[in-house]
Amino acid sequence: MKKIVLLLMTLVGGGLAVQAEDSYTYLTFETTDGAKVSVSVSSLPVTINLDNSTLAIGNETFALADLSKMYFSTQSETTGIQEINSATIDEAADIYDLQGHKVTKAQMKKGVYIVKTNSKTYKIVKR
Repeated sequence: MKKIVLLLMTLVGGGLAVQAEDSYTYLTFETTDGAKVSVSVSSLPVTINLDNSTLAIGNETFALADLSKMYFSTQSETTGIQEINSATIDEAADIYDLQGHKVTKAQMKKGVYIVKTNSKTYKIVKR
């Protein structure tokens, strides 16, 4: 509930976005798994969609339950792709193909997959 109230207060304060554009260039979202996504303030849409469970801003969509922080920053803090080893795939909580379908390790064919563990999320290529 605190997150929703904080988001609404931030979104309602339209002047805040105009003020922030002069000194901050990014709006950064941090998720509960530590991943960060920065959106350029200059590309922020006039409207931001907020429903019961998701926040959509620009090309990014976040589940409200997964958001831990939202703040303005002076540089992009989007986290990059990190290396993954076979042990990480073995401890994977979830594996998804690029169409968003959940798959098992045995179902993985050649292609790109998103592997989510308890601590991080990775993009991998199976050859």
